[in-house]
Order: sequence, then C-alpha cells, then structure tokens
Amino acid sequence: MVEFGLIGDVRKREIRFSYRIYLMILLSAIAILSAPPSLANESERDKSLPRNTATNLVAQRITRVAGVEVTQTKEGLELVLETAAGNERLVPLFVSQGNDLIIDILDATLAFELRNGVIRTNPVPGITTISVNSLDENSIRIKITGEQQAPSAEVVSGSDGLVLSVTPERVIAESDESIEIIATGEVENDDYLVPDASTATRTNTPIRDIPQSIQVIPQQVIEDQQAIGLDEILTNVSGVVPDGSNGNFTESFNIRGFDNTPVLQDGFRQFGGFGQNFVETANLEQVEVLKGPASILYGEIEPGGIINLVTKKPLAQPLYEAKLQLGNRALVRPQIDFSDALTSDGRLSYRLNALYRHENSFRDFDQDFKRFFIAPVISWQIGDRTDLTIQLDYTDDESPFDTGLPASGNGIVDVPFESIIEEPDSIVENETINIGYSLEHRFSDNWRLRNAFRFSERDIFLNGPITIDFDQETGDLSRFLGIQNDDIENYTLQTNVVGEFDTGSVQHTLLFGVDLNRTDDRSISRFDFFALETLNIFDPVFGVFDNVDPDDVPVGSDVDVQSDRLGIYLQDQIEILDNLILLAGVRYDTIENTTVNGPDDFGTEASETTENFDDVNPRFGLVYQPIPQISLFGSYSQSFSPSFDTDSSGDLLEPEKGEGFEFGVKGEILEGKLLATLGYFNITKKNVATPDPEDFFSSVATGEQSSQGIEFDLIGEIMPGWNIVASYAYIDAEVTEDNAIEVGNRLFIL
Repeated sequence: MVEFGLIGDVRKREIRFSYRIYLMILLSAIAILSAPPSLANESERDKSLPRNTATNLVAQRITRVAGVEVTQTKEGLELVLETAAGNERLVPLFVSQGNDLIIDILDATLAFELRNGVIRTNPVPGITTISVNSLDENSIRIKITGEQQAPSAEVVSGSDGLVLSVTPERVIAESDESIEIIATGEVENDDYLVPDASTATRTNTPIRDIPQSIQVIPQQVIEDQQAIGLDEILTNVSGVVPDGSNGNFTESFNIRGFDNTPVLQDGFRQFGGFGQNFVETANLEQVEVLKGPASILYGEIEPGGIINLVTKKPLAQPLYEAKLQLGNRALVRPQIDFSDALTSDGRLSYRLNALYRHENSFRDFDQDFKRFFIAPVISWQIGDRTDLTIQLDYTDDESPFDTGLPASGNGIVDVPFESIIEEPDSIVENETINIGYSLEHRFSDNWRLRNAFRFSERDIFLNGPITIDFDQETGDLSRFLGIQNDDIENYTLQTNVVGEFDTGSVQHTLLFGVDLNRTDDRSISRFDFFALETLNIFDPVFGVFDNVDPDDVPVGSDVDVQSDRLGIYLQDQIEILDNLILLAGVRYDTIENTTVNGPDDFGTEASETTENFDDVNPRFGLVYQPIPQISLFGSYSQSFSPSFDTDSSGDLLEPEKGEGFEFGVKGEILEGKLLATLGYFNITKKNVATPDPEDFFSSVATGEQSSQGIEFDLIGEIMPGWNIVASYAYIDAEVTEDNAIEVGNRLFIL
C-alpha cells in the first residue's frame, strides 16, 4: 500500500485526506442515539455477569473472546474459546481445505491482550499447528493443520463460549463444490474504542473497571489523522497540552496544570537529561494517558499523570506496508512496516518499522529537521506458556536550536515571524537507542510471571547562541555562545507476578512487583558570560561566532549524576460483588543520588555529594456498576518527585508530594461502541521549592500548588463509518503558598 498525505502548515495548519470524519456533537444527541432497551429485569439478568465485561452485554452484537486454551484429550485435543461475559455463545462455520480445517466465527473479536493472535505448534500427534486470529474487525478464524490431512472437530454442547473437540487423522468428506466463506459484521469497525488498558493497573483491565481517568488513543486514530508528532495525538485527550521543547531539545507535556509529565515507552521511562526525546509515531500501536497521581506503579512522577506509548509488536499474519507523506516546507516522510513469521511453525516472528524524515524550518534557519528511525522486534513463543520479545529502536535527529522570539510589551517583538535570534546554523543533535526484552511465563491459567529489561542511551549535542538580555527600545540582544554535551544511560529491570484467586465469593487479581533502575547522566556545558556579542533583532547581522573553536570556549559546568532506584509495590483488584470492585495498593521507593561536580574553567573546585531518601505512596479506588453500561468511580492516590534544590545547609529539599481525589462516571453507549468519561478531580502538590526568606541563595520546601477541574472525553463509533473523538477540560490550577510568587497566580500552562 502506498499512502499519500498532504501535510502543510504556516505554523501548524494541516491539510489531510481521510475517509473518516471527526465530529463534535452535543451529549444530548448521543444520549438519544444510545437509548438502551428496557431495563425492567436488569437486576436479575446482571447477577451472573463478571466484572471483566468490557462491552454492553445487554444488546452487544460483537462477542469478545478473552481467552484461548488448548488441552490434550484421549481422542486428540480440546480447544476452548472463553468469552468475556462468560454466558455468550459463539457459532462456528467449518470448511476443510487440504490439510487445514478452517473454522470462522462471525460477530466476534479478540480481546486486546490477544490482538496478535494465538499459535500452538505440535499440540498432539497428527496436528502440526493451531492458530486463532482476527479475520477482520468483526470475525475470527481458527485454522487447525493436520500432518497428512485435515482434522475433524465437533462442538461440545452445554458450554458457554465455544468448546471444540478436535480429532486428528479423520477424513472429512469434501463437497464437490468449493465453499467460500465471507465473514462480515454489521458494523465497519470499532477500532476507535479500545476496551482494555494496562497502564492504570499493570494488568489487562477493562477501562470501565478502572477507578481513575484513562484515555486510550488507538492506532486507527493515529493513522486517520496522519499524525507525525505526539503532540498531534494528544490533542484528542482532555487536560493535556504541549509544554514547550526547550529549544528543540525535548518534547514535554502538561497534564491537569502540572508540567514535566513523564512519557513512558511500554512502561519504561527515560530518566535524566532534559526530559523525553521527540517521539516517533510510526512505531506506535496506541497511546494511553493515565491522569492523576500514579506513583503506586511508576515511582517518581508529577501529580498530573503519565503518558505511556505502546509500541507495535509482531503479528500472527503477514504484513507488508509502505507509506509516503509529502508536504510543504519540503516535507518528505517515507516509511515501511513489515511483519511475518520467521519459521514454518510460526513460533518465531518479527516486525520492522523504519522511516526517514526531512523538513525545512518555517523560520530562517539553514539547519533542517532530519530524522532516521528504525525499530526491529522479534517475538519467540518458547513454549505454550512462555513468550519472549526482544526489541530495539534507534533514532537519529537533527534540528535547529530554536528558542523562539523575545517578549515585548504584552506580546512578542514586532518582527517577521520567521526571524531568528540564534545563528542560521545553530543545531541540536539527538541520538537515542533503546534495547531490551520482555519475558512472560504462565505457571497456570491464573498465575504468571513477567520480567522485562531496557537499556537506553541518549546523546545530545547543542551548539548555538544563548540570549540573556533584550532591550525592547533598541532591539539589541546580548548573546554568548553555548555548547552542551549530554550522555544519559538508563538500565531498568522490572519484575512482577500476577495472580487470580478467590477467597470465598470474593475474586482477587493480585499484583506484586519490583522495579530497579540505574541512571548515569553526564553533562558538560561550555559558555563564556564575559564574551558577549550584540545582535539587533530589527537589523540582524549573523556570523560573529563562525570563527570560534568549540574547544576554546571555557567549561562552565561538568556534572555527573548517578541515581539508583528501587521500587516495591503491591496491588489487589478485589471484586467484592459482581458490580462492585475495590482497587487498593501501596508502593515503597528508595533513591540514592550521587553528584560529582568536576572542576570548571571559572575556578570551581571538584566536589561529590550523596543524597538518600525514600517514600511510601498508597492508592485506593472503588467502582460501582448499577447497570453493565455505567460505572461510577472514585479514587485517592499519591505521588512524589525528588527535588534538586538545596537548603541553607546545602542539603537537598524533601521530595515534592502530590495527592489527588477523583470522582466520575464512565458509560458505554451505542451498544458498547462509544465510551464516555466524565470526571471531577482535585490535586494538591506540597513541598514545592520556594526561595528562603533568610538566605537568598537557598530554598525551602514550603510552597504549595493546587489544581481542580472537570474533564470529559468521548471516543468510538456513532454509526457505521462515522467515528468521533471529542474532549473538554476546565482546569483551575494556581499557587496556594509561596515566598516569591503571589498566592492565586495560575500555574504556568502554554
């Protein structure tokens, strides 16, 4: 497939072609469309429904398969497809083709955790392969391959879901005429609505069963928008706004009024440096945004929330896709996405994403935006209960060092928008590599062990003038040359155990885990405050730094920070009743930071300091479902973030502490095709660093900030071929205590 997209902008205006149309409609119209059937006998019907029902089971036409089990029998084997609701029936259609027995199931789909399909090889003598895959959005295909001829199968009656008794080496009489099965559903697709998410609980849990706001933007939305930046994807989520790029160093976001939001990749975070590097969207399966304090699972974070990027994994069926995007400013963005099996039994498979991007800046820089990206992934099904995934991604970025235009009066200085205050050849180079593995072993149907490791290294180089003063009347800027070298290494190991068990009539999903991380952040800055040069913004003359040798610029700082982190957490999802779920958990973190300051060229001597601190953070949440379509939820959670400011004794301040309350309602309407979330939140961050009134050069942890507001998110399909993504947020974020900032001032949000 070759795809052309026109992406043009003067600043960021885009022209895109897509068969999908995004709508902003009123809730009242949705309510009319989604009027449910009579619920007179709803309480009697719902008593048998388990908590893992992720769709409207009263009128749902598409059945979700939540599990696949293969068990050996005397005659051959038994194949079980478990439905999410536990009381739904699947109707199979059989056809024999050569050595293959093909079974198609209409009006059914695989759960998110089974999205890549299921393969079992050599389960019993006479059968070589069993595979279960999505045929399209609304049908499933089972293929059972015999060694010499097609096996036979029959449905075991009296069971929910689908139970097949499969016998090898039995001849099935074939019809004289070939049979063609075309599996179609009543709706085109439901890809805009992903019913499950793992970011909020580190378990595959239906969104409606999570007592916290979480939004999932799936791959289909990313493709329909032709998004080439994470900021474009996150415009679909309420309460999330871009938070600047620090001169094209980093990509940062603000959630619910709090900045420095961590961006995780498959649950792993890059610590150190200036923050997250720019994300490549070509490798994204979906983006999950968990709002509110979440240190229970991810350690040190800001109280606004986290962003987790779920990357693409190998598929059970072959995929060969090529795309090309062209746009103004000489945008060229070719990419490929390949996936296939590497062995005949399908146990070893791969996926490869790669792209090249070139784009001119909209400002007067000679330096262009350039990117090369490649991400190979290998998946190995070691056994029926053990899976291993090895993945790598490499990004090489070049971009202009661009700090924008200076403020003047109540706006920016009155010059053409394309004007610059750096040099035309100012540059930022950013090279990143991530490599690691994910291993899962299932001891039984109810207990599994997951272990994963990531190593990441990021090298940053900057060369360009830094502005320290601007005279609004004359237009003169005082600048000095700045050169920055950063080398950040992260080693992270995550291990957890997930178990499902009952205590009487109460069902539990228990999670216990340990996180280990070591970060080594080496930063060398070169600058000379005494070698200032003047640039007049109204009549600029560039090139004053062209003859400066970088090695001749004095070393202003040489800092090496090594951080060791240990986190231990325990969480239990408790189904007290069929419609009442309690989520409770606690985490303990301990961190050691060792900072080594090397000598600089301004007379500062070498020094070394070590700081230790620990923290405990709980989380509680409750979900009540009066009817299967509606979830009422409430939660309380905490977060923490280390402070790098020091007091008058030179010691680091106490970590910043966040706590948040959240209440809301989630609804699955239009027969489970549309998910709406409405919530109120109240978050407080304490121990914020503020100037010490008795020591100008020190700080005290007495500052406080608060944020409260209302958020609404809507995503899904309103009718065949018509999808909607809508969001609204009202946020009141302000300073409530500080020694320098006036109380009542709003928190900084771009």
